[in-house]
Amino acid sequence: MKRSLFFAFFLSLFLIASACSNSEQTESEGNEGTEGTTETEEAPTEPIKIGVLASQTGGLEAYGEQTLRGFELGLEYATEGTMEVAGRKIEYIIEDTETKPEVAVQKATKLLEEDEVDFLVGSSSSGDTLAVLPLAEEYEKIMIVEPAAADSVTGSEFNPYIFRTARNSSQDAVAGAAAIAGEGVKIATFAPDYSFGWDGVAAFKEAAEKLGAEIIHEEYAPQDATDFTSNIQKIIDAKPDYLFVVWAGANSPWNQIADMKVQEKGIKISTGAPDIAALATMEPLVGMEGFTVYYHDLPQNDMNTWLVEEHKKRFNGDVPDLFTPGGMTAAIAIVEALKKTEGEADADTLIETMEGMSFDTPKGTMTFRPEDHQALQSLYAIKLEKKDGVPYPVPVLIRELSPEETAPPIRN
Repeated sequence: MKRSLFFAFFLSLFLIASACSNSEQTESEGNEGTEGTTETEEAPTEPIKIGVLASQTGGLEAYGEQTLRGFELGLEYATEGTMEVAGRKIEYIIEDTETKPEVAVQKATKLLEEDEVDFLVGSSSSGDTLAVLPLAEEYEKIMIVEPAAADSVTGSEFNPYIFRTARNSSQDAVAGAAAIAGEGVKIATFAPDYSFGWDGVAAFKEAAEKLGAEIIHEEYAPQDATDFTSNIQKIIDAKPDYLFVVWAGANSPWNQIADMKVQEKGIKISTGAPDIAALATMEPLVGMEGFTVYYHDLPQNDMNTWLVEEHKKRFNGDVPDLFTPGGMTAAIAIVEALKKTEGEADADTLIETMEGMSFDTPKGTMTFRPEDHQALQSLYAIKLEKKDGVPYPVPVLIRELSPEETAPPIRN
């Protein structure tokens, strides 16, 4: 009887222990299941939103259009037509800065506060861009700068949320100086009187003087000027060997430089070859040696071939222009970064991912330099020549300038 009671007592303890064990296991399994569901729910699935700032009106309207066309093509190329990355749809919102810094700030604030974008891209004007940079830091959002070129963007005004796919003024300067500067060469410069012009001249002067040239005169004109007679006369009076022009916008000085017969007075002209519309005004400068950011038949790679062919299909046979590949590159940089972060758009994660990131573009491989987030890239030493069937002087390649060769000084 005692043995039976003992056995019953032992069996009851065993069953209680077993039940507790099963209960704990069930509870544990239930918790694991709940955690798994939470992780799935927390995985980012909402759309990636990109706010694009561009000059759709104003003096740089043509640049804005080129950038926007390239950006849209770039998203399509980078996502293979899905407009999706890491399971997240991509949406973009375009805002016109009107080429006015105060408007750029208003539009960027709207994109950040009302539209709650994950990225900013832009802008066509260095003045617009510099006004917006502090907002990227304030709202902790990555801003891809394209096509603004002022050195100060990744220099004195740099903050860690800024990444630039556009080349900067120092990269232009290295290319421009390589074309004309040398020991004892006397050079005058001409540029618009705002950040793009100032930075461009300062960078060119530094590069040219390293090669032994002397900058004997610097001339600046208002950004919206249309009459350059007095500026050009001062340059003629200075009697340089070369006039190096830094310019952007539709109100270019080329016609007046030709009308005032600057070259006939023994002054050679050099500049960065501009977009196609401006090339059409440079007939008097055939034979000029300088550089260019891009011309559609210079880069020889599959991505550029795709860009040229697709652009012709969609835009009535027009070829991509000076800043079209830049817009495409900005889109590719965003998609490539999000692929690496598996769709995570947290700025700190993106900064860590994008610093030192290399990626393919229509101009070849670019790399975001970790120190200042400037994209190192190829530029092109060119000569303007006439070409049968083309109604404007064509930039003909002298040689490609490698990303290492055009790497600008770190100025931040």
